[in-house]
Amino acid sequence: MTKLKFKRLMRKKWLYPALYLSVAALVLVGVFWYQQSANNVGDEVAEEPKSEVQNEFSTLDNEQQDSMAVMGQDENLQMPVADEKAATIVTKFYDYDAPEEDQESALVLYNNKYYQSQGVDITREDGESFEVTAALSGKVTEVKEDPLYGNVIEITHDKDVTTVYASLNDVQVQAGSEVTQGDVLGAAGQNSFGQASGVHVHFEVRKNGEPFNPESFFGQPLSQINDNAEEGSETEGAPEDDAAEENEAPSQDPADESDPSAEDNQTNEDEQPNTEEDPSGSEDEEQTPDEDSASSISTIQT
Repeated sequence: MTKLKFKRLMRKKWLYPALYLSVAALVLVGVFWYQQSANNVGDEVAEEPKSEVQNEFSTLDNEQQDSMAVMGQDENLQMPVADEKAATIVTKFYDYDAPEEDQESALVLYNNKYYQSQGVDITREDGESFEVTAALSGKVTEVKEDPLYGNVIEITHDKDVTTVYASLNDVQVQAGSEVTQGDVLGAAGQNSFGQASGVHVHFEVRKNGEPFNPESFFGQPLSQINDNAEEGSETEGAPEDDAAEENEAPSQDPADESDPSAEDNQTNEDEQPNTEEDPSGSEDEEQTPDEDSASSISTIQT
């Protein structure tokens, strides 16, 4: 009976098409399964290089950030103004090696005396006030109001370099705060000492307390100021040694054999201040620049 049924089944016309369709369905399922497996493997392989590339770019970004951080420690000195094109230097830094014309423009007349400017006075061509910005990133170490120089801000930077900003209005920083290059410190104003400059900011660059010409370092890195200070100290050391040798050499002039006590007495008498003729001894007289203060912007011209 089983063989008879099987023979009858094989004689059916729909049997072979059904078998073909079943086999075709199985083949298609196998092809789809294989393609899906290949796609999954391809995705896994594709993801691995992508992650490696991302890691490589992340490493490059970190290296660039580290490089920028290192470069930030040696910034280029900028003019302490928001708009450099509209800024004008009206009072220069007094340089003994500068031409006579520049030396004259570096003298400040105050209380019938000429003082040597230890910085530069910067104004606008239209005479209006303007924003004063940090020339370098650093820490604000002093903010005070001076009767001669107005509001004064001192910022300390790396390598023992300090910048001083005087004749300010609307001070916007406090002592102890950190500032970034370009941050607004205040607005330019007027002071008693630099009346001839009008509305201005007085700007100084100092290394270990010694003033340097800011114009020589605008656009230069901070390390340049340090190198220049070291070269200057080495250059100044040689003449001092020569002078010491000259002072140690005995004088052959017979006139030098006179009584030194009389000369010392005469010198002491000449050096004693005459309080009766010197009006600066009066309490009602105007103040004079204090060279020992942090805001001592200028020295007297002798």
